[in-house]
Amino acid sequence: MEYRNLGRSGLKVSPICLGTMMFGDRTDYAEAARIVASAREAGVNFVDTADMYAKSESEKIVGKLIAEDRDHWVLATKVGNPTGVGPNERGTGTKRLLQAIDQSLERLGTDYVDIYYLHKDFADIPLEETIGTMGDILASGKARYFGVSNFRGWRIAEVVRVCGELGVAKPVVCQPYYNAMNRQPEAEILPACHHHGIGVAPYSPLARGVLVGKYRPGEAPPADTRAGRNDKRIMETEFRAESLVMAQTLKAHALKKGMSATQFAFGWVLANRIVTSVIAGPRTLEQWEGYLGALDRPIDAEDEAVVDSLVRTGHPSTPGYNDPAYPLTGRLLGT
Repeated sequence: MEYRNLGRSGLKVSPICLGTMMFGDRTDYAEAARIVASAREAGVNFVDTADMYAKSESEKIVGKLIAEDRDHWVLATKVGNPTGVGPNERGTGTKRLLQAIDQSLERLGTDYVDIYYLHKDFADIPLEETIGTMGDILASGKARYFGVSNFRGWRIAEVVRVCGELGVAKPVVCQPYYNAMNRQPEAEILPACHHHGIGVAPYSPLARGVLVGKYRPGEAPPADTRAGRNDKRIMETEFRAESLVMAQTLKAHALKKGMSATQFAFGWVLANRIVTSVIAGPRTLEQWEGYLGALDRPIDAEDEAVVDSLVRTGHPSTPGYNDPAYPLTGRLLGT
């Protein structure tokens, strides 16, 4: 297994990161244990969870499964999204951050996390407060490094600026939503990370499963899929006509080149030299082993040209599309 420095830090991580959003939800403990064992055997050392995944069950399962070999793992968790209904059970203010890190450590059964992510950006919470408190958490040893997730490029630059002003070590990693159907991070997020020496660990390289090619254009989605269950996030993001057609094109190309659609989609993200590690979030051991197979399937110029012909750099598969969960803020009206 090849290991890479995460940004300009001394922390080395595997090029594939085990994402555990499904643990405790659609992946039971026994299957999660098989997946973690497979990852460890393959040399994977990077594992990612969050305080709100599966109503906090993911953290509990991950903690138990890595406990006997804790020092091997680069353990990342996140804070920010709601974990309850109270006004301070969300966000990245001081009260929330200090409570959340202790709660995550208790669930994980460890006294530190290697990376503590800000799960999303909150415009109503001053960055100075968030970064200052994150500095206190780093100084306490409860987290060794911190990262950002779902931050726009200019906000990443602001985080770096505030870190410099407050004397806090800057983030070592950024976690954007990046795949062959959503190339928007190439416009600002990835260049900002590259400029500031921040590692990149994209999530959802399969575009929430669409790039597997299991959804046929013009047909109802299979009942046992996210789209078949009418999952809100996939229905408002990648389940679009253009994306379904594109997925079939890429799947046919991948098969012609002797690889699966999963391997192609994963390998395409990893081929970007700005990317350090790609988060693979399996539901089953079979899916996980498919991700591992992508490490031996390099992307060539022909593959790159096929994607470029379908989605231009810096753009989504649908012209003008933007994820409603992260609205654009460049036009303000009224007083």
